[in-house]
Amino acid sequence: MRIPLATYRVQLRQEFPFEAAAKIVGYLAKLGISDFYASPIFKAKAGSSHGYDVVDPTQLNPELGTPEVFDQLVEKLQHHNMGWLQDIVPNHMSYDSNNRYLMDVLENGFDSEYLQFFDLAWNSPFRSSQEPILAPLLGDFYGSCLENGDIKLQYGQEGLSVNYYALRVPLRLESYSIFLTRDLGKLAKTLGRRNPDFVKLLAVLYMLKSLPAESGGKQRQDQAEFVKGLLWELYEGNPEVKTFIDENIQFFNGEAGNSHSVDWLDKLLSEQFFRLSYWKVGAEEINYRRFFTVNELISVRIEEQKVFNYTHNFIAQLIQEGKVTGLRIDHIDGLSNPKQYLHRLQEKVGDTYIVAEKILQPGEDLPKDWSIQGTSGYDYLNYLNSVFCDVQNEPRFDEIYQRIQGRSIPFEEVVLDKKRLILDKNLAGDLDNLATLLKDISLKDRYGNDFTINGLKRAIAEVLIQFSIYRTYTTEEGVAEDDRNYVKNAIEIARENQPFSQKELDFVEKVLLLEYDDSLTAKDKEQWLYFAMRIQQYTGPLMAKGVEDTAFFVYNRLISLNEVGGDPGRFGISTTEFHQFNQYRQQHWNVAMNATSTHDTKRGEDLRARINVLSEIPDEWQAQVQKWREMNHQYKIQHKKASMPSANDEYAFYQTLVGAYPFQESEMDGFVDRVEQYAIKSIREAKVSTAWLRPNSAYEEACTNFVKAILADDQFLKEFLPFQQKISHYGIFNSLSQALIKITSPGIPDFYQGTELWDLSLVDPDNRRPVDFTIREAFLDAMQAAAPLALMPKLLEKPEDGQVKLFLTLQALKVRNQFKSVFLSGEYIPLEATGKFKDHIIAFARKDAGQMVVTIAPRFFTRLIQPNQLPIGEIWADTAIELPASGWKNAISETECAGSTIALKDALKDFPVALLTH
Repeated sequence: MRIPLATYRVQLRQEFPFEAAAKIVGYLAKLGISDFYASPIFKAKAGSSHGYDVVDPTQLNPELGTPEVFDQLVEKLQHHNMGWLQDIVPNHMSYDSNNRYLMDVLENGFDSEYLQFFDLAWNSPFRSSQEPILAPLLGDFYGSCLENGDIKLQYGQEGLSVNYYALRVPLRLESYSIFLTRDLGKLAKTLGRRNPDFVKLLAVLYMLKSLPAESGGKQRQDQAEFVKGLLWELYEGNPEVKTFIDENIQFFNGEAGNSHSVDWLDKLLSEQFFRLSYWKVGAEEINYRRFFTVNELISVRIEEQKVFNYTHNFIAQLIQEGKVTGLRIDHIDGLSNPKQYLHRLQEKVGDTYIVAEKILQPGEDLPKDWSIQGTSGYDYLNYLNSVFCDVQNEPRFDEIYQRIQGRSIPFEEVVLDKKRLILDKNLAGDLDNLATLLKDISLKDRYGNDFTINGLKRAIAEVLIQFSIYRTYTTEEGVAEDDRNYVKNAIEIARENQPFSQKELDFVEKVLLLEYDDSLTAKDKEQWLYFAMRIQQYTGPLMAKGVEDTAFFVYNRLISLNEVGGDPGRFGISTTEFHQFNQYRQQHWNVAMNATSTHDTKRGEDLRARINVLSEIPDEWQAQVQKWREMNHQYKIQHKKASMPSANDEYAFYQTLVGAYPFQESEMDGFVDRVEQYAIKSIREAKVSTAWLRPNSAYEEACTNFVKAILADDQFLKEFLPFQQKISHYGIFNSLSQALIKITSPGIPDFYQGTELWDLSLVDPDNRRPVDFTIREAFLDAMQAAAPLALMPKLLEKPEDGQVKLFLTLQALKVRNQFKSVFLSGEYIPLEATGKFKDHIIAFARKDAGQMVVTIAPRFFTRLIQPNQLPIGEIWADTAIELPASGWKNAISETECAGSTIALKDALKDFPVALLTH
């Protein structure tokens, strides 16, 4: 197994394909990166900016380049002895016309050879349904789209299809009869009934009537292909037939604005295996499983061995050929049985490095029986971020936030409220499906026979809402003890909140814990297990949408803590807790990934580092916010006794501006637009004054106008910028400490594209903006040609361009490559400082055999230095660290450190952090 030393995440897309990636390989190698970490590379929806909307996992995305160009990239990586970590998407595919597997299902229904590929009501082992599969992809009501001419019938070599802008869905073959018999008599008169082509057309109609019934298999497929081929031959070869079909297309499409003119098309569409509908319908009438609440991403039944093999053969081939050396699994919690999946994956790809995107709540751990090296790093991100939040100031920030809102609402209450909202508005259809399934189960139980659908729905909803983690992992092997505790805890709280649902909750608990009665048949037990495993696939989406994508945009006490996998209700952690986390990680998940920014993080790592500075200065922060609110009140709009934007949203905007405001004037271009787009997304995600499902244009316009007005107001900027620049100054040192700790902690440091310089990105798509690698490589080449001692003062004098962060990354990765065993398997030893500023230091040693590396990273700089000072040299007074040996070298400055008692005024004489090697 190839274990990476450091990974670099690249977002491949049409604008940055394989060829562009090949040009940065040399730069990454010089920086010290060991493994190229790629976003999904398989064929995706046209124009995809991220690659997670896969349409075909059996081929490379042609928008990224040809297989030959891909191989050239691989060869270049291998030339530099670099590996390839590949992100794969087993849970879902795009609901898109280029998804030929899904289109085959929608065209052929129960005869499709790909029927088992997708998680549909059709193939549910219990309570299956044959109603048309919902296609909730229309931008307006179906009737309006139809009558406005947005939905159109088309004909081509592949047959008849219905088109809605870029969406093209083939029609079931049996419904061709409606189309071909319309005005057939006219064609008979034109050609004559004995005309060979007319006879062939009659033969087509006859074959359509005599198509094999469901499950006709290959015979039906062959006959269907023959029918479509013959019809196309007639269309191409006979002008009268072509005119007949073209005129029928025109007739069926009707006239825009004439409602009766589309009656025939409406009738034709009513006979399909799919049902076009307004996208909002998906929230309440869904009959396929989605990725979270995204209608355009349909879930895959990867638990089926045939489906697993088909969708993983290509990636396995790339691994066998040595082109891909590791895997990152997207959204593993969406799978029916992650443990089974990982076991099959390991069997298929052998001894390969594998990590998974798994969100762990504080105190939660990965299942130890998973065949995996760890997570993709959100757990690490939140512990590292939290140690830079000043815990002692939590009461003051509670007071500030309470005063802003005029009330105090604990984060836990916000979470429960927003999970209820999501379940009611966005996952209502999924909840209905779960309740219907449980109703079938309850009818076979004497104690559950009287349960109603509504009663069961209330019980299930409350249990889902009360889950404190993303999901449990019950399988046919039973219920793990930890999972049993999570279920029982959720049920216990649900009982308190739903006093009139005690019986239903007892029954839900019984089923989820698989406490079978002796009277149950084997089939009954299978149904219980299916329900328990099914509900596990919805606790994660509810947590993600209710917490990450809603509560995190509502609870704004300190928004640096509102990060994927984080808990904003915990106002930072102590160094002791951080050390304990790292020690456990070293013992159990020592090669999991250490992330600080990803394609999914809400804010860039250096933006968070700035906002964390606010946690140190609550009084000054409160005074500044009060001034800004008074100054900017003129830009707010009063509407029905409410102020727009709300005080809560305004407070979040100020934090965002402090964190995201560019270092340099040259970076201001487009900044206002970026903040406006962020403002719209954040208030829609909050779902308070506006939402994706029900946009409030007046409120959104008030918010964007507010942002534009204050950023154009010279008086506000005159008041704002001195404070912002002060925070920015302190944030620089937070960022440097954070970067060093990430590189030297247990785990594999991961660098998101571009973050080797300052990363002040906002939530996606802002964090997927193009990266200027040319300037980064130029910076790196200049650094490598200079002596560190001569270079460091210049970098610290003008840190705005980010070179100081790049320099630290370069020097620390040199050490990581030099002391590989120390970082991959060495023990983790917390170190305590002594002296005046001992509480400002995070220090630890990594030790393996006779080698040791010591990390020294300061924090809480506002109580350490003035805004015009650097945290180096004499300011550290008597602060020191006792080490077990003497004869150290500072790898950042490449200078010697004498003795075993390291005075920080010496270790940090030239640079704000230190990395000592022995």
